[in-house]
Amino acid sequence: MEKQLTKEILKKVRQIEVRTRRLVDDTMAGSYHSVFKGRGMNFDEVREYVPGDEIRTIDWNVTARTGVPHVKKFTEERELTILLMIDVSDSGLFGSGHQSKRELMAELGSVLAFSAVRNNDKVGLILFSNFVELYIPPKKGRSHILRVIREILFFQPQGKGTDIGEALDFVNRVTKRKCVTFLISDFCLPGEFSDSLAALGPKLQITGRRHDLITISVTDPREHNLADVGWITLEDAETGEQVLLNTKDLWTRNAYANLAEDQRNQFRKTVRSNGIDLLELSTDSSFVSPLIGFFRLRKRRLAR
Repeated sequence: MEKQLTKEILKKVRQIEVRTRRLVDDTMAGSYHSVFKGRGMNFDEVREYVPGDEIRTIDWNVTARTGVPHVKKFTEERELTILLMIDVSDSGLFGSGHQSKRELMAELGSVLAFSAVRNNDKVGLILFSNFVELYIPPKKGRSHILRVIREILFFQPQGKGTDIGEALDFVNRVTKRKCVTFLISDFCLPGEFSDSLAALGPKLQITGRRHDLITISVTDPREHNLADVGWITLEDAETGEQVLLNTKDLWTRNAYANLAEDQRNQFRKTVRSNGIDLLELSTDSSFVSPLIGFFRLRKRRLAR
């Protein structure tokens, strides 16, 4: 039985590798590379000054020691570290169409991982619920990436809830160098939404200062609008709390939609006011075009 399960896991990993590799090769690699080029500079060597060199690059210590002007030579830091933070709380199991939120997050994470490998970047992974469930430190290589994807697809979390703040604190503790950090979640926050969002804001701000933080929100259409199907019971997947609603009542449907839109607007305002990029995706459509469009907008903004 265990052997059969292992074969099924390997088969699924190979399938998603083939699918995402094709996607990366055909459409993603160029967009990713143009946005996430190394922006740092590494010291390379010291050489003698020649007319036309920047005076600011003169190495005064070597110049004083040799009596001949020398300049420092730098090369672009090409290698980046990509950190995928993926929410594996129970709310991600919901999906009203052909895929759940967690399935979309998994495929998106796989595409980003393969894009990073094509760009010769290191990739690390954090899976979190109401605590950090798994941490894989950043590394390179195909076998490493396949392990990352296997965990994204098949990891069985112990927690049900969501604590994004704790996951961000963990990132800041374990990462010493600046990372391009993708925070992928449905952002179903516990307790009173406004209070939880207010507590999350400073955590986003701190992480955004230390790293290149990008938030990716994954939602389902039924979280924004109720269908007219009569009486239904809504259950919070993380707390088990249930609410009985009559969806034939127009006022109920409108109130539900208005509350959902208000929360989305609060979330957008909090993220963007802290200078953090936000990409919003939905389970009822492909993430490819929105992701490429996001990369293009980001490239133009960073080029200003």
